[in-house]
Amino acid sequence: MKFKAFLTENGVTLLEKRFLPALEKMGKICHLYLTRDHAMFLHNLLNGDGIQSIAQFRKEALFDDYRISSQNEDRIAFTIDVTLLQRAVRSSVSICSELGGSGVTANRLQIKLVKKLPPNCTQPMPFLTFETKGYKSAVIQDIPISKPLSRAQVLELQGALDMAQDLPQTLVQVPDLNQLQNFVDRLKQVGDVLSVSISKYGDLHIQVSTTMITLGAEFRKLLVIGEKADAPSQDQNLSAQTRSSRSVARGDAQTVQVSVKHFAKSLQCHLTKPDCAFYGIAPLGACLTVIFQFFIPGSRQTDKSISLHCRLPVLDPGTG
Repeated sequence: MKFKAFLTENGVTLLEKRFLPALEKMGKICHLYLTRDHAMFLHNLLNGDGIQSIAQFRKEALFDDYRISSQNEDRIAFTIDVTLLQRAVRSSVSICSELGGSGVTANRLQIKLVKKLPPNCTQPMPFLTFETKGYKSAVIQDIPISKPLSRAQVLELQGALDMAQDLPQTLVQVPDLNQLQNFVDRLKQVGDVLSVSISKYGDLHIQVSTTMITLGAEFRKLLVIGEKADAPSQDQNLSAQTRSSRSVARGDAQTVQVSVKHFAKSLQCHLTKPDCAFYGIAPLGACLTVIFQFFIPGSRQTDKSISLHCRLPVLDPGTG
């Protein structure tokens, strides 16, 4: 089982400045899953607790001279502490900057899997190692990782990943994540349970209710991807709650309840600097899905080398 690659300057920027700060908000520990073509950071795919987040990169987006081999179809997976990984990347960037030269990396920041014998231990332990090469010296940082997953465990992880790729039948685009985040920060002071309704008309309705207060917001006529429908004209002058209830009754909308904390945590993915975000509810209200989209710089074309989405567990079976 071998893995070795060089982080590119773009790869360092993606990880240090954007993705690792966001992924740390999702949870301290995640799976790093490496295949022949992709590197993936996966949160909570093998348990039912918390938000599932899936960040996937084509190898070219992060690495040069990418080499991987294993007896499991060249697939390697292990758990890693995102905080330690972020610290190692930042430290390596700092060291590279002090060493001078053009760019952060000039094929000088190597990352590889190794086994070493830690002090006071009798058994070798696995590490993900960063080696920052200067002109006359090298600095090595070892990040402890779990024992790589067995063949059966990798198959289980791949199966969970395949299931997590299923898209809701209707997705609506949220125009302003900062506006949504500011509103959700207020909702956190009101209650713990958030009702989310998404219609084929392009309406997103979010609401927190307690015995004392109800606070909600509605975003209407959003861009719809997938199944869509025209809103009935007779509903236009009704209240948001009434229109939402009617659309659910017609089968033109779904509503679920999720944790306000989970919803707020998923919005931390704005740290990855996505160009837009889409919300959708899985069939039968299985989960609330948030998909973040990235464009090729200077264009409106989707950057297919990067993908990120979250799946929020629901607090009830939902209505659909």
